[in-house]
Amino acid sequence: AGALDNLPGDWVGDDDGRFSPMTTWTQDELKTMVGQAALQYVVRGQLVGVGTGSTVNKFIDALATMRDQIAGAVSSSQASTERLRALGIEVFDANEVGELAVYIDGADEIDPRGYMIKGGGAALTREKIVAAQSRQFVCIADASKQVQCLGRFPLPVEIIPMAAQRLVRQFAALGGTAQLRMKDGQALRTDNGLQILDVHGLRISDPLAFESEVSVWPGVVTVGVFAHQRAHICLLGTPQGVQTLQFAQAL
Repeated sequence: AGALDNLPGDWVGDDDGRFSPMTTWTQDELKTMVGQAALQYVVRGQLVGVGTGSTVNKFIDALATMRDQIAGAVSSSQASTERLRALGIEVFDANEVGELAVYIDGADEIDPRGYMIKGGGAALTREKIVAAQSRQFVCIADASKQVQCLGRFPLPVEIIPMAAQRLVRQFAALGGTAQLRMKDGQALRTDNGLQILDVHGLRISDPLAFESEVSVWPGVVTVGVFAHQRAHICLLGTPQGVQTLQFAQAL
């Protein structure tokens, strides 16, 4: 099946190859659309890097339709690993393989340059590792994730617990309000056994400089700004269908 087969609703194509829906799409349907559209970037016979989250789950489900055409996957979270294996896709440890052709993942925000905020699903460290191991980052998202300036979505930062309160104070000095992410009344623990601060109230006008600065703060493991590992392409689910955004190579 093609990347755009079996999409919900009725589709009409225009002269430049884009598709326009004849119905109103729900957010879940938009996620399905971009998840299926991402199949066109999967390199047959090779491993694919797989991200984490509700949109990526749609991609994983679509990837299962061509599992016999790929060598397997490198996953960014335990949740994605479980979903991939349940669908018959072999998952490899990142240390067992070399460079990946493509990494496909969602975003909590993406700006006009392909810089992103990620980590709403608490997998930002492993996501950044797999992204760094891949030649191309294809972001899949719905149009609600598109912003002019990063920071509206609370910035996730994976941290060493010992440093939590000092980091709260450091973010306050930048104008941000950092809160420890909780789950079931306790501090959430990531797949790495660490904690996450969610930082509200930031306006990140220079994502590259911000990522570089915060990454060296003692106690920070990973900051959820993906500027050094930005997207090369974004498949954006919109009311008009899937739009392909390509970002200039120069940072």
